[in-house]
Amino acid sequence: MRDADLIIVGAGPAGMAAAATVAKAGAQVLLLDEQPQAGGQIYRNVGVHADTRPYLGKDYLAGAPLVGALNDPNIRCEFGAAVWRIEAGPRVVWSRDGVSHLAKARHVLLAGGAQERPVPFPGWTLPGVMAAGAVQILMKTAGLLPRGAVLAGSGPLLYLIAAQLIDAGAPPLALVETQTPSMMRKASMRLPRAFFAAPTLLKGLGLLRKIRSANVPRHTGAAGFRASTAGDGDITFSFTAKGRRRSLTTPLLLTHQGVVAATHMTRSAGISHVWNAAQQAFQPLVDAWGRTDVPGIHVAGDGAGISGAEAAQAGGRLAALDILHLCGMLSEDARNQQSAADRATRWRALAIRPFLDAAYAPRPEFAAPDDATIICRCEEITAAEIRRSVADGASGTRQVKTATRAGMGPCQGRMCDQTVRGILSSCAITPATPRARSPIKPIKLGELAALAPQQEHSA
Repeated sequence: MRDADLIIVGAGPAGMAAAATVAKAGAQVLLLDEQPQAGGQIYRNVGVHADTRPYLGKDYLAGAPLVGALNDPNIRCEFGAAVWRIEAGPRVVWSRDGVSHLAKARHVLLAGGAQERPVPFPGWTLPGVMAAGAVQILMKTAGLLPRGAVLAGSGPLLYLIAAQLIDAGAPPLALVETQTPSMMRKASMRLPRAFFAAPTLLKGLGLLRKIRSANVPRHTGAAGFRASTAGDGDITFSFTAKGRRRSLTTPLLLTHQGVVAATHMTRSAGISHVWNAAQQAFQPLVDAWGRTDVPGIHVAGDGAGISGAEAAQAGGRLAALDILHLCGMLSEDARNQQSAADRATRWRALAIRPFLDAAYAPRPEFAAPDDATIICRCEEITAAEIRRSVADGASGTRQVKTATRAGMGPCQGRMCDQTVRGILSSCAITPATPRARSPIKPIKLGELAALAPQQEHSA
């Protein structure tokens, strides 16, 4: 017996839009998310704090209707649910409060979103050095505002956070940006297509104007990041910009080098993946509707390739319409007609991606850092140890893991897998397509034992 017509993993823009679309057609939806409320990273806690934190901006408030649409009798939401296995059938295994559950459906939509690209450099593991996205989580969940922070790296998220902090009365001390004039010149060749996403371009220009008006210093073309303790809990952050070595003292250093598709779930499900050269990351192989090469499984949102909130919503609705068609609840003609607006929306939203990918490409020094840099934070494995394992014969990520334990900690490689691959590439080794094994989230053996009777009964 099925638990639902569709199981959706992830209650971000894509997952919420898909749930509302399928439920409106009368299908039963089970929505699973690891967070306490719906919203994902972009709209995190918007249903709770929509009116109390205006500095987060109108784009954040736009998520409130999506959260409200989940109040539908055909949608069953399970929050605090950590999905740790996707099985054929399809079936989803998820854990909450130390108990695992098995859910079955005709279709599964994976909408797990993105994760921040790691930014490893000497000192990045020190207290006071955080990913910029982590600070956004604190701003959205607890209303905490970092004061005197330095934002370092590249990408539009840095400008957004800087503007939010300015509006909240806590402007950053400085922006240290890694993009170079040559990168911007290369990106300018892609501007004509980007003009199809003119509102997004104008939004970015507005953020930059706000930063300039607030007199926040910007250091561009930065390289050679180093962080060290400065006493009294502060961080000394040094870098090279315009041929000079510079240094800033800050209580909080926030780093960012863009986001990539979170693929642990899709890889563990056996979905084929492809290398996105522009975004320098793997992503699942999907068609225009989000279908994968594994029967019964679709992928939508940033988990299928970085596209932004607007494209993610459109992608979620497109996948939902296709699933309704596959369930016999919508004809092919009706699916195509009802999807026209979302296909156009997604195309316009994606038009700016080539420009952004070229303008804010990650620096090579973060893909293959200096030997002294810790790569695997869980096991405290340095770049030197990884290179030494290659010199001793390791020819891929599995051999590096066996030799060094890099990727065997609690995060299961989420923070280091990409950098390990970058180091292998710098050693003239092309890593194989990545695989991920279940459980993709840490669980206790007792949960597995308790789940076994359920699996036997449902088999």
